Amino acid sequence: MTRIAVIEKGKCNPLKCGNYLCIRLCPVNKTGGECIIESPDKKVEIMENTCTGCNICCKKCPFEAIHIINLPEKLKEDPIHRFSKNSFELFNLPTPKKNTVIGIIGRNGIGKTTALSILAGAIKPNLGNYKISPEDNIILHKYSTKEIGEYLKKLFKKELKISYKPQRVELLVELYQEKTIKELLKKVDEKNIIKELIKDLDMENLLDRRIEELSGGELQRLAIIATASKKADLYYFDEPSSFCDITQRIKIAKLIRSLKTPKTSIIVIEHDLATLDYISDEINIVYGEHACYGIFSQSKSVRRGINEYLDGYLPDENIKFRNYSINFQESNAERSLKTDPLLIFPKLKKTFPSFKLEINSIEIRKNEVLTIMGANGLGKTTFLKLISKELEDDEKTKLSDLRIIFKHQYLDNNIEKTVEEFLKENASQEYSSGWYKTNILEKLNIKTILKNKIKYLSGGELQKVHIAKALSQECDLILMDEPSAFIDIEDRLNVAEVIKEFTIKKEIATIVVDHDIQFIDYISDALILFTGEPGKNGKIEGPLNKTEGMNKILKILDITYRKDKETKRPRINKPESQLDKEQRAKNKFYY
Repeated sequence: MTRIAVIEKGKCNPLKCGNYLCIRLCPVNKTGGECIIESPDKKVEIMENTCTGCNICCKKCPFEAIHIINLPEKLKEDPIHRFSKNSFELFNLPTPKKNTVIGIIGRNGIGKTTALSILAGAIKPNLGNYKISPEDNIILHKYSTKEIGEYLKKLFKKELKISYKPQRVELLVELYQEKTIKELLKKVDEKNIIKELIKDLDMENLLDRRIEELSGGELQRLAIIATASKKADLYYFDEPSSFCDITQRIKIAKLIRSLKTPKTSIIVIEHDLATLDYISDEINIVYGEHACYGIFSQSKSVRRGINEYLDGYLPDENIKFRNYSINFQESNAERSLKTDPLLIFPKLKKTFPSFKLEINSIEIRKNEVLTIMGANGLGKTTFLKLISKELEDDEKTKLSDLRIIFKHQYLDNNIEKTVEEFLKENASQEYSSGWYKTNILEKLNIKTILKNKIKYLSGGELQKVHIAKALSQECDLILMDEPSAFIDIEDRLNVAEVIKEFTIKKEIATIVVDHDIQFIDYISDALILFTGEPGKNGKIEGPLNKTEGMNKILKILDITYRKDKETKRPRINKPESQLDKEQRAKNKFYY
């Protein structure tokens, strides 16, 4: 049995657990052996060769910082990379293929970005020996009988030109301060296609803007244009849809697919399932345990790969990596008319120096999730701020006295409290109930991080904590601005289910703004569509029943949707496919 021990150093706090509790409880240590010791950084360290796998340290650690993992028995090989003692291990790599877009699907924290960094030459694989970096010939010998070996050989000889769009686009601000978009793109345009790409991704009006003045979505599109404009053999895109609205996501997907040629290879990491499905020719599944280890599966067809990921079982490898499947439940597409109105929102106008938003009267009903979609810059967040009374309309209209909770788009992580302290501080008395623990904390996978400080959480963890905070308070109406942001595929559906169940149980209403079309399709009872000219004016259409609303959105995006026969998950039809043509002919863009 192959066993690894992982310690999450950020969680380990020996002074608060009773002075190295795990060291004192370890059976090997008690019998005079040496298994868990104090490390030079005053945390703890585990000797994997003496660990018996009893898991006492894991169970007793109050911060859940220790993980002892028995790897799948079929995994005979050593890792391709390990960062340090008792840290994350990566097994296998995806293999780039000519004229193919390979999509990478997997949870946060299991090595997707690490794999791309190795393929791009930013990290040299150490074959699990973190103390010394092996020579190139040792690495090549190990993979000489595998397809990835030929790739690594060319990589080490610098025979490959790689264009890499990293995950953290916000770092562009640090690298290119004082530069304008025009100045930056002029330097990287190797194919003389910048003007075309700028037009495709709606950046024409931003060319003279400085990098530090850009929003997250604008930085993302800038990074994608810069990556696509280079002459390269391989194009790597790490989460290209983050921060972008649904319109931009489809345009980005089309742009990335346009880079595919008989001489180029493309790999894309993506959490938006609809975008991943649309953009990919093949799928690699990454499974494992967050912050502990990650394993890449063999390449699969798109439909099969995504369905196997949702099922949690890989038939070819005979590995069940999840003890439950992710199901897309059948939902009623039509808006229910049986529930009572909670609020009739009046007509409003809000005028800024360069933007105007017009809102018609809207009826919000109990027990319903009302969703909002539309391009960035049309006033969706402004609309939520008007409802929550953070902003006043032009006429200073008096609004309802309903109790309203607002989960904002930008989340505060500069908080010294633990997750548990933060939630209890903002919760009603129901926080301690069994229902809350089961349906909020467990379903959102928050129980394991209750002792962690807010300021050390990842983006996805922070998002789920703020969602839990919103659901912990007594209210009549909840507003959620982009609740799926930074969250992986599994947790997105959990979030949608939790929000829907809470809305019905409490007999309240919830309004959700989001850009993930699959998330919206899963959670929505009724839909509002924002239209207009981004950055200049916005108006709304609706509420519409879900069928009508989704059909309008998909028609604007120029894509058609169907349901997978096995999993019932919505899928985007490939352009010009038979189903695509049939649905367009019937004007049924939504299944």
